[in-house]
Amino acid sequence: MKLKKFYLSLILFFLYAPICVLIIYSFNANRIGNTWGGFTFHWYTQLIGDRNIMRALQNTISIGLISAGISTIIGTLAAVSINNMKKNTRKIILSVSSLPVATPDIVIGVSLMVLYVSFFRLTGGGRFGFGTLLLSHIAFSVPYVILTVLPRFKHMNGYIYEAALDLGANPVQAFIKAVVPQLIPGIVTGFLLAFTMSIDDFIVSFFTTGGGVSNLSLIIFSMARRGVNPTINALSTIMFIAVMLLLFIINLRDTRKIKGDLT
Repeated sequence: MKLKKFYLSLILFFLYAPICVLIIYSFNANRIGNTWGGFTFHWYTQLIGDRNIMRALQNTISIGLISAGISTIIGTLAAVSINNMKKNTRKIILSVSSLPVATPDIVIGVSLMVLYVSFFRLTGGGRFGFGTLLLSHIAFSVPYVILTVLPRFKHMNGYIYEAALDLGANPVQAFIKAVVPQLIPGIVTGFLLAFTMSIDDFIVSFFTTGGGVSNLSLIIFSMARRGVNPTINALSTIMFIAVMLLLFIINLRDTRKIKGDLT
């Protein structure tokens, strides 16, 4: 038992020690991170006053929310269609739809770039920018939504839809009022996963964005190439705390729901 706890502690240490160091040095007054120069919020105020970073943050949140919302709708409808297919067909379609998850990001990025270039040549117009970046994020987020929503059908009564139809609901009403509520946990998880994947992505964004449109990953990469900038530590700390708060709220909501179901 002690060995298991030690092993778990060692894993957690290697996972969170770099993040803790990053957070500590985000308050370091010394620009060079290997020496401590005192406590300061200077890098956070400099971060807020940086227009390029604020613009990249706005693009990141906008693309993340829009792509997550659209991919959640597409992925949920695709999961419903896949679930209603015959067994052999379902296996084939599920394997094809899951292929982008196992495909390296650089392959997806280059493929989408070639696709956009070919489309622009055929239509005689268009350019890389916000639109191509948004479409790319939707493309690689949909498979993750499918994989999170589809397992919910195993925990759902397969006769709920037919019962709603027998009670007088039309197919759309039966789907929205009887099926969708059973899929909500998977839909919410898929949305959050798609949003997280969008914020985290760098390689696909690098190949599919255009001049003047950048997200946080591209900005951080360009800043890191010029040397270690303490504002990167401040930005990373804010993103980490935001994710932790989001997970805390979700877990708190799930805990309250479980307690409510038990009572």
